[in-house]
Amino acid sequence: MVTGESRPALRVDVRRPQRADARRNFDALLGAARDAFASKGVEASLEDIARQAGVGIGTLYRNFPHRQDLLNAVYFGEIEELCIAAEEAAELPPWEGLTTWLHRFVGYAATKRAIWESLNREADSFKAAREAMYAAGTPLFERAQAAGEARADVSFDDLLRMVSGLTAAGFVDQAQRDRVLAIALDGVRAH
Repeated sequence: MVTGESRPALRVDVRRPQRADARRNFDALLGAARDAFASKGVEASLEDIARQAGVGIGTLYRNFPHRQDLLNAVYFGEIEELCIAAEEAAELPPWEGLTTWLHRFVGYAATKRAIWESLNREADSFKAAREAMYAAGTPLFERAQAAGEARADVSFDDLLRMVSGLTAAGFVDQAQRDRVLAIALDGVRAH
């Protein structure tokens, strides 16, 4: 985003604790849950998530009384991180900023795919999250187009759908995923 612009506000039900130690536990739970849901699906063991986060199961339930609360927090946390990543990427040269953000988007897409069926996609908070993600990423894409580095005949929505589709494929390892993404992005780059 251009300096001076503010990130679109997310209207979500996730409230981070105020105390530093409680906030660390909350964030550790989100990270562990994101990894667990991405690798094992939405039925991943809550006890394993708490253990991976280094907290007791009571801490997990105090922060997330229901599994759906944790799923929602993971999803909205990913959106929030995408918005922050867009702000940081805006400081980079146009093409590098866009591709840096898209690499972060790949992680978001993997998490979203793992929890997609559990999300209430009709909720206002889900719609607000999508709008915030587009509002964060679109300026990066438009800046790359304005610099003549991204094709003018591609829309931001086209780009996200292409990258999302690529992330659905199974890859041998992260290096292969990165190579395939680079090949696809080469088709978006203006030559």
